[in-house]
Amino acid sequence: MKDNFSVQSEQYLKFRPTYPNELYQFLLSLVETKDRAWDCGTGNGQVALELSKYFREVYATDISEKQIQHAVQRDNIFYKVEAAEKTSFTDKSFDLITVAQAIHWFDFDVFYKEVKRIVKPGGILAIIGYALLNIDEQTDKIIRRFHDEIVGPFWDPERKYVDEYYQTIPFPFKEIDAPQLYNIYEWKLEQLVGYLNTWSAVQHYIKAEKQNPVDLIYNELARSWEKNTIKTVRFPILLRTGKLW
Repeated sequence: MKDNFSVQSEQYLKFRPTYPNELYQFLLSLVETKDRAWDCGTGNGQVALELSKYFREVYATDISEKQIQHAVQRDNIFYKVEAAEKTSFTDKSFDLITVAQAIHWFDFDVFYKEVKRIVKPGGILAIIGYALLNIDEQTDKIIRRFHDEIVGPFWDPERKYVDEYYQTIPFPFKEIDAPQLYNIYEWKLEQLVGYLNTWSAVQHYIKAEKQNPVDLIYNELARSWEKNTIKTVRFPILLRTGKLW
């Protein structure tokens, strides 16, 4: 699994979008008991934090020690630095397993084998993410060009699964229909710029070209944003859920 986010771990915590409450309520409606949950590829722990409000224990893992260092802390959240494909958990441990904006980095076959080993009978696996944001026609054109053309060559190949809304990943489980959800924010331009700087392709570009590509579109974004304007930003939520017998 690649570690593309240790470098910008503080920005990741500050600017990455979270997930709507409707998502968690949907997942809670699927689980039979709320004893233990595993948030895999936890990053800054945002999903683990929400799960900790409902589950007795939440275990959260990531390969990035820096991400774990910046993760939110709660008495019933237990963090570990370890790979998704090989964990130290015992068999049949978890009622719910979540993977948020991370499944595309995993070795699918090996990870799914581990899931089948450690999930309880009747447990739930939830693959979560968010697609490219929508704001308005003018700003969307700038961001799409930035995504496809400016930093396009710097995306890792695995990132295609996000662009395909996780519909092309293997998913060898009994799938449960999930609702279409959105996360909606009111952002200033600085928040958008902060979010763009968390993109792995932006960091790859900086490393290769010794220049921040966000600077190349900043003035154009500013003209579309207008001074002191707050705009509505919508993230389509990606969600695939499956039950393990």
